[in-house]
Amino acid sequence: MKAERLSLNQITVDQCSLPETVAACVELGIGSVALWRHKVAETGLAETAKLLQDSGLRVSSLCRGGMFPAVDSADSRRRADDNRRAVDEAAELGADVLVLVCGPAPDRDLARARRQVTEGIAELLPYAQANGVRLGVEPLHPMMISARSVVVTLAQANDIVEAFDSPWLGVVIDAYHVWWDPELAEQLRRATGRIVGFHVSDWLQDTPDVVYGRGLMGEGMIDLPGLAAAVEAAGWTGPVEVEILNKQIWTRDPSELLAEIRQRFVDHV
Repeated sequence: MKAERLSLNQITVDQCSLPETVAACVELGIGSVALWRHKVAETGLAETAKLLQDSGLRVSSLCRGGMFPAVDSADSRRRADDNRRAVDEAAELGADVLVLVCGPAPDRDLARARRQVTEGIAELLPYAQANGVRLGVEPLHPMMISARSVVVTLAQANDIVEAFDSPWLGVVIDAYHVWWDPELAEQLRRATGRIVGFHVSDWLQDTPDVVYGRGLMGEGMIDLPGLAAAVEAAGWTGPVEVEILNKQIWTRDPSELLAEIRQRFVDHV
Protein backbone atom coordinates (compact mmCIF):
# COMPACT_ATOMS: atom_id res chain seq x y z
CA MET A 1 0.00 0.00 0.00
CA LYS A 2 1.18 3.52 -0.70
CA ALA A 3 2.91 5.16 2.24
CA GLU A 4 0.67 8.23 1.88
CA ARG A 5 -2.20 6.29 3.47
CA LEU A 6 -0.25 5.36 6.60
CA SER A 7 -1.49 6.79 9.88
CA LEU A 8 0.56 6.18 13.01
CA ASN A 9 -1.54 5.03 15.92
CA GLN A 10 0.07 6.57 18.97
CA ILE A 11 0.08 3.34 20.99
CA THR A 12 2.60 1.88 18.52
CA VAL A 13 5.22 4.21 20.01
CA ASP A 14 3.94 4.25 23.55
CA GLN A 15 7.47 5.04 24.73
CA CYS A 16 7.10 8.51 23.19
CA SER A 17 5.31 11.58 24.45
CA LEU A 18 2.73 13.16 22.18
CA PRO A 19 5.10 15.96 21.05
CA GLU A 20 7.75 13.34 20.28
CA THR A 21 5.25 11.31 18.26
CA VAL A 22 4.16 14.34 16.26
CA ALA A 23 7.76 15.32 15.56
CA ALA A 24 8.61 11.79 14.40
CA CYS A 25 5.63 11.72 12.02
CA VAL A 26 6.60 15.06 10.51
CA GLU A 27 10.20 13.93 10.08
CA LEU A 28 9.20 10.72 8.28
CA GLY A 29 6.49 12.35 6.16
CA ILE A 30 3.64 10.48 7.87
CA GLY A 31 0.61 12.66 7.33
CA SER A 32 -1.86 11.24 9.86
CA VAL A 33 -1.80 10.24 13.49
CA ALA A 34 -4.28 8.44 15.75
CA LEU A 35 -4.38 9.63 19.33
CA TRP A 36 -5.13 8.08 22.71
CA ARG A 37 -6.93 10.12 25.34
CA HIS A 38 -4.47 9.44 28.15
CA LYS A 39 -1.62 10.75 25.99
CA VAL A 40 -3.64 13.83 25.09
CA ALA A 41 -4.31 14.40 28.80
CA GLU A 42 -0.58 14.26 29.56
CA THR A 43 0.09 17.09 27.11
CA GLY A 44 -3.19 18.95 27.61
CA LEU A 45 -6.08 19.21 25.16
CA ALA A 46 -5.50 22.82 24.06
CA GLU A 47 -1.75 22.29 23.68
CA THR A 48 -2.34 19.09 21.71
CA ALA A 49 -4.76 20.83 19.36
CA LYS A 50 -2.26 23.62 18.75
CA LEU A 51 0.58 21.17 18.23
CA LEU A 52 -1.42 19.29 15.62
CA GLN A 53 -2.54 22.45 13.85
CA ASP A 54 1.04 23.67 13.64
CA SER A 55 2.28 20.29 12.35
CA GLY A 56 -0.40 19.89 9.68
CA LEU A 57 -1.10 16.32 10.79
CA ARG A 58 -4.54 14.82 10.24
CA VAL A 59 -6.09 13.04 13.24
CA SER A 60 -7.49 9.80 11.86
CA SER A 61 -9.06 8.76 15.18
CA LEU A 62 -9.23 9.28 18.91
CA CYS A 63 -9.26 6.26 21.23
CA ARG A 64 -11.42 5.70 23.06
CA GLY A 65 -15.04 6.12 24.00
CA GLY A 66 -17.42 3.33 24.91
CA MET A 67 -17.13 1.03 27.92
CA PHE A 68 -20.91 1.21 28.21
CA PRO A 69 -21.92 -1.74 30.44
CA ALA A 70 -22.30 -0.57 34.05
CA VAL A 71 -23.00 -2.09 37.42
CA ASP A 72 -25.68 0.44 38.42
CA SER A 73 -27.28 3.74 37.40
CA ALA A 74 -24.57 5.87 39.03
CA ASP A 75 -21.88 3.95 37.18
CA SER A 76 -23.84 4.29 33.95
CA ARG A 77 -24.03 8.07 34.43
CA ARG A 78 -20.28 8.31 35.04
CA ARG A 79 -19.63 6.41 31.84
CA ALA A 80 -22.07 8.57 29.87
CA ASP A 81 -20.36 11.72 31.18
CA ASP A 82 -16.95 10.39 30.17
CA ASN A 83 -18.23 9.56 26.70
CA ARG A 84 -19.48 13.09 26.23
CA ARG A 85 -16.06 14.36 27.28
CA ALA A 86 -14.52 12.02 24.70
CA VAL A 87 -16.76 13.55 22.03
CA ASP A 88 -15.73 17.04 23.14
CA GLU A 89 -12.06 16.07 22.88
CA ALA A 90 -12.53 14.50 19.45
CA ALA A 91 -14.27 17.66 18.24
CA GLU A 92 -11.51 19.91 19.61
CA LEU A 93 -8.84 17.78 17.91
CA GLY A 94 -10.71 17.49 14.61
CA ALA A 95 -10.56 13.68 14.76
CA ASP A 96 -12.11 11.78 11.88
CA VAL A 97 -13.73 9.30 14.28
CA LEU A 98 -14.07 8.53 17.98
CA VAL A 99 -13.40 4.81 18.38
CA LEU A 100 -15.83 2.96 20.63
CA VAL A 101 -14.46 -0.01 22.57
CA CYS A 102 -17.76 -1.18 23.92
CA GLY A 103 -16.78 -2.75 27.27
CA PRO A 104 -17.15 -6.08 29.10
CA ALA A 105 -20.05 -7.46 31.13
CA PRO A 106 -19.45 -6.44 34.77
CA ASP A 107 -21.85 -9.08 36.12
CA ARG A 108 -21.36 -11.98 33.62
CA ASP A 109 -24.68 -11.14 31.94
CA LEU A 110 -23.63 -10.80 28.30
CA ALA A 111 -27.13 -10.14 27.00
CA ARG A 112 -27.66 -7.30 29.47
CA ALA A 113 -24.23 -5.84 28.69
CA ARG A 114 -24.99 -5.86 24.97
CA ARG A 115 -28.29 -4.08 25.59
CA GLN A 116 -26.37 -1.46 27.56
CA VAL A 117 -24.01 -0.99 24.61
CA THR A 118 -26.94 -0.24 22.32
CA GLU A 119 -28.56 2.02 24.91
CA GLY A 120 -25.29 3.85 25.48
CA ILE A 121 -24.80 4.50 21.78
CA ALA A 122 -28.41 5.66 21.46
CA GLU A 123 -27.77 8.26 24.17
CA LEU A 124 -24.37 9.34 22.85
CA LEU A 125 -25.11 9.51 19.12
CA PRO A 126 -27.21 12.71 19.09
CA TYR A 127 -24.53 14.49 21.14
CA ALA A 128 -21.82 13.28 18.77
CA GLN A 129 -23.80 14.40 15.72
CA ALA A 130 -24.44 17.82 17.25
CA ASN A 131 -20.68 18.21 17.74
CA GLY A 132 -19.73 16.90 14.30
CA VAL A 133 -18.05 13.74 15.60
CA ARG A 134 -18.44 10.38 13.89
CA LEU A 135 -18.52 7.30 16.14
CA GLY A 136 -16.95 3.98 15.17
CA VAL A 137 -17.86 0.64 16.77
CA GLU A 138 -14.76 -1.55 16.86
CA PRO A 139 -15.41 -5.27 17.35
CA LEU A 140 -12.61 -6.94 19.30
CA HIS A 141 -11.21 -10.46 19.17
CA PRO A 142 -13.35 -12.91 21.21
CA MET A 143 -10.45 -13.41 23.64
CA MET A 144 -11.01 -9.80 24.73
CA ILE A 145 -14.60 -10.39 25.84
CA SER A 146 -13.91 -10.71 29.57
CA ALA A 147 -12.02 -7.44 29.92
CA ARG A 148 -12.68 -5.15 26.97
CA SER A 149 -15.74 -5.75 24.81
CA VAL A 150 -18.88 -7.82 24.44
CA VAL A 151 -18.90 -6.88 20.75
CA VAL A 152 -16.57 -9.53 19.35
CA THR A 153 -17.61 -10.06 15.72
CA LEU A 154 -18.05 -7.77 12.76
CA ALA A 155 -21.56 -9.19 12.40
CA GLN A 156 -22.44 -7.84 15.85
CA ALA A 157 -20.98 -4.45 15.01
CA ASN A 158 -22.88 -4.39 11.72
CA ASP A 159 -26.11 -5.23 13.55
CA ILE A 160 -25.63 -2.24 15.87
CA VAL A 161 -24.73 0.20 13.11
CA GLU A 162 -27.53 -0.92 10.80
CA ALA A 163 -30.09 -0.53 13.60
CA PHE A 164 -29.24 3.17 13.93
CA ASP A 165 -28.78 3.81 10.20
CA SER A 166 -26.94 7.07 10.83
CA PRO A 167 -24.09 8.61 8.83
CA TRP A 168 -22.56 9.51 12.20
CA LEU A 169 -22.07 5.86 13.22
CA GLY A 170 -19.95 3.22 11.48
CA VAL A 171 -17.64 0.29 12.08
CA VAL A 172 -13.89 0.22 12.61
CA ILE A 173 -12.07 -2.76 11.09
CA ASP A 174 -8.98 -3.90 13.00
CA ALA A 175 -7.09 -6.69 11.24
CA TYR A 176 -5.89 -8.13 14.55
CA HIS A 177 -9.45 -8.54 15.79
CA VAL A 178 -11.30 -9.76 12.68
CA TRP A 179 -8.84 -11.78 10.57
CA TRP A 180 -9.91 -15.16 12.00
CA ASP A 181 -13.64 -14.74 11.28
CA PRO A 182 -15.06 -17.26 8.74
CA GLU A 183 -17.78 -14.71 7.91
CA LEU A 184 -15.32 -11.86 7.36
CA ALA A 185 -15.71 -11.52 3.60
CA GLU A 186 -19.49 -11.51 3.85
CA GLN A 187 -19.54 -9.06 6.74
CA LEU A 188 -17.13 -6.67 5.01
CA ARG A 189 -19.46 -6.58 2.01
CA ARG A 190 -22.33 -5.93 4.40
CA ALA A 191 -20.39 -3.03 5.93
CA THR A 192 -19.94 -1.31 2.56
CA GLY A 193 -20.27 2.44 3.00
CA ARG A 194 -20.25 2.19 6.79
CA ILE A 195 -16.53 1.63 7.46
CA VAL A 196 -15.02 4.60 9.29
CA GLY A 197 -11.57 3.25 10.12
CA PHE A 198 -9.07 0.49 9.33
CA HIS A 199 -6.24 -0.67 11.62
CA VAL A 200 -3.40 -3.05 10.77
CA SER A 201 -0.83 -5.13 12.63
CA ASP A 202 -0.13 -8.88 12.52
CA TRP A 203 -1.04 -11.95 14.55
CA LEU A 204 2.08 -13.88 15.49
CA GLN A 205 1.83 -17.66 15.18
CA ASP A 206 2.93 -18.06 18.80
CA THR A 207 1.69 -14.80 20.22
CA PRO A 208 3.36 -14.09 23.58
CA ASP A 209 0.47 -11.98 24.85
CA VAL A 210 -3.03 -11.63 23.42
CA VAL A 211 -3.20 -7.91 24.21
CA TYR A 212 0.43 -6.80 24.07
CA GLY A 213 1.89 -9.26 21.59
CA ARG A 214 0.91 -7.88 18.18
CA GLY A 215 3.41 -8.30 15.37
CA LEU A 216 4.71 -5.90 12.77
CA MET A 217 3.08 -6.26 9.38
CA GLY A 218 4.49 -9.28 7.56
CA GLU A 219 5.62 -11.10 10.70
CA GLY A 220 2.51 -13.17 11.26
CA MET A 221 -0.53 -15.01 9.97
CA ILE A 222 -2.81 -12.31 8.56
CA ASP A 223 -3.30 -11.86 4.82
CA LEU A 224 -3.03 -8.10 5.09
CA PRO A 225 -2.98 -7.31 1.35
CA GLY A 226 -6.11 -9.40 0.85
CA LEU A 227 -7.87 -7.81 3.80
CA ALA A 228 -6.84 -4.32 2.72
CA ALA A 229 -8.23 -4.97 -0.76
CA ALA A 230 -11.54 -6.19 0.70
CA VAL A 231 -11.82 -3.17 3.00
CA GLU A 232 -11.13 -0.84 0.08
CA ALA A 233 -13.72 -2.67 -2.02
CA ALA A 234 -16.19 -1.97 0.79
CA GLY A 235 -15.56 1.74 0.35
CA TRP A 236 -12.78 2.66 2.75
CA THR A 237 -10.08 4.73 1.04
CA GLY A 238 -9.02 6.82 4.04
CA PRO A 239 -6.01 6.56 6.35
CA VAL A 240 -4.86 3.11 7.45
CA GLU A 241 -3.69 3.08 11.04
CA VAL A 242 -0.72 1.00 12.14
CA GLU A 243 -1.76 0.02 15.67
CA ILE A 244 0.74 -2.32 17.32
CA LEU A 245 0.47 -3.02 21.03
CA ASN A 246 3.73 -4.79 21.81
CA LYS A 247 5.83 -4.30 24.92
CA GLN A 248 9.02 -5.36 23.14
CA ILE A 249 8.82 -2.71 20.42
CA TRP A 250 8.18 -0.08 23.09
CA THR A 251 11.82 -0.54 24.11
CA ARG A 252 13.16 0.19 20.61
CA ASP A 253 14.52 3.44 19.24
CA PRO A 254 11.42 5.22 17.89
CA SER A 255 13.09 6.59 14.73
CA GLU A 256 14.41 3.17 13.75
CA LEU A 257 11.09 1.52 14.57
CA LEU A 258 9.03 3.99 12.54
CA ALA A 259 11.30 3.68 9.53
CA GLU A 260 10.78 -0.08 9.60
CA ILE A 261 7.03 0.30 10.07
CA ARG A 262 6.79 2.64 7.09
CA GLN A 263 8.64 0.14 4.88
CA ARG A 264 6.61 -2.82 6.13
CA PHE A 265 3.39 -0.88 5.47
CA VAL A 266 4.43 -0.44 1.84
CA ASP A 267 5.65 -4.03 1.45
CA HIS A 268 3.02 -5.99 3.38
CA VAL A 269 -0.22 -3.95 3.32
